[in-house]
Amino acid sequence: MEYLKQAAPRPAGEEEAVRERVAEIIRNVRSRGDEVLAEYGVRFDGSVRTALRVSREEVDAARARLTPQELDDLERAAGHIRAFALAQKGCLSGLEDFSNVEGACLGHRVIPVSSCGCYVPGGAYPLFSTALMLIVPAKAAGVGRVAACAPVVKGTDSIHYKTLAAMDIAGADEIYAMGGAQAIAALAYGTGSIQPVDVIVGPGNQYVAEAKRQCFGQVGIDFVAGPSEVMAIADGSADPRVLAADMLAQSEHDRLAQGILVTTDRSLGQAVLREVEAQLEGLETADIARASWERYGEVILAGTLEEAADLANRRAPEHLEVMVRDESILDRLVNFGSLFIGQEAGEVLGDYASGPNHTLPTMGAARYTGGLWVGTFLKVCTFQRCRRGAMGEIAPLAARMASGEGLAAHSRAAEIRLELL
Repeated sequence: MEYLKQAAPRPAGEEEAVRERVAEIIRNVRSRGDEVLAEYGVRFDGSVRTALRVSREEVDAARARLTPQELDDLERAAGHIRAFALAQKGCLSGLEDFSNVEGACLGHRVIPVSSCGCYVPGGAYPLFSTALMLIVPAKAAGVGRVAACAPVVKGTDSIHYKTLAAMDIAGADEIYAMGGAQAIAALAYGTGSIQPVDVIVGPGNQYVAEAKRQCFGQVGIDFVAGPSEVMAIADGSADPRVLAADMLAQSEHDRLAQGILVTTDRSLGQAVLREVEAQLEGLETADIARASWERYGEVILAGTLEEAADLANRRAPEHLEVMVRDESILDRLVNFGSLFIGQEAGEVLGDYASGPNHTLPTMGAARYTGGLWVGTFLKVCTFQRCRRGAMGEIAPLAARMASGEGLAAHSRAAEIRLELL
């Protein structure tokens, strides 16, 4: 394996300082609630709004600013995401009347969580697509209360109108103008005006990610996300223009994002390096994209596609594109957030409108978890009923095992049931 371009090491960062700052924010929100949220709004966003919940009038005004084409685009994308989420939910069915002992009735129910919080990041761009990706699957799962939030546009009192409209189109029941670690704390613990939720989902900056980490346990979370990343596996049949465009699409997210090409064809790798430079010329987001690509972009020459697949499994990228003639390596790929097969299935399609979710694990987390999906909002809860015959067979076994562990009361709880026979 040879690097035609290698990434610089990630900075050590300020993890300890971030942890301490987030812990302080969470403590303040828990003790002072809405009052400190208003203070943070002024300090971090330049917002002086006091009512955190967005009114129906604000939502309607945001929707009115959309062009008919923009409104139709959001509705169509939401429809694709909803259809895929409902198809996934259809694969999760209840289990009734299973029996491994005569007289025992075992099973499970698939139950949506009662409430969830959807954090839609703001930052440099209005990420209205993320509003759809978070809220639509929650509603498809049957969550009764979906509370969504997003930071206001800096120096204003309002969420970006496209994001706000997308939240409404997606079906949010409550919308709050707040962001950062304080928003996560408010959703987790509640304030005077915000009821706490059961699960919090959505990406964000390092403060949001750390707040989710610290609030986990009080609430469930999807996962802790880091900088976005894409890896493409390609042979000589791939188009270098397409690959370069995909590398830059990833790189423009922020200066920590990473685009990685793994190819078995040296000339293709070199062509992509040239094409990236060409496409950067005139790109509106070239400042961020260039910084990200120059520092973290990689082009790796693999000896075989199998070697490329093994590298992908070790890296476990958030997005994995495969553009090769021989697709037999697909079965070998097991660690990825989402897989894009063929040159036509670019990551950009999944980012916005094809249907599968774009909220995905990063920094190798795809080794142990998939991305956000309708199942994120569902619980599989077991149940059992034992008639006397089944109880009579299982209770002695349970009593002996409990006694073996030294738990006398457990053993007695099994034995006393035998007296019912």
